[in-house]
Amino acid sequence: MQTFVTLIHILTCLVLILVVLLQAGKGANMGAAFGGSSQTVFGSSGAGTFLGKLTATVAIVFMITSLTLAYMATKGSSSIVERYNAPVTQQESAPASPDATQKQAMPPPATPEKK
Repeated sequence: MQTFVTLIHILTCLVLILVVLLQAGKGANMGAAFGGSSQTVFGSSGAGTFLGKLTATVAIVFMITSLTLAYMATKGSSSIVERYNAPVTQQESAPASPDATQKQAMPPPATPEKK
């Protein structure tokens, strides 16, 4: 199923590229005002609506196939946290009082040497 949707997605991409390239730019009518001819493929006014509707339809199909492929890709996977769940290590318990920590950490007092 995923291969079929991917194939439809690729074909939709190619058709969308072709349809967009066939459309005339917004400044195409401005050239006709200065004596140039319009370069539209399907005529001066009728082609815009046909190509516009075709572009919208192909874009909708493209978005549907994109969302479908994204859903299929995440359907069977789990999150990184679930896959690499490391066991929690036990920490040493805190000492009962701060004096006990200081007594263990401090070296015994030095006695002066007698000569």
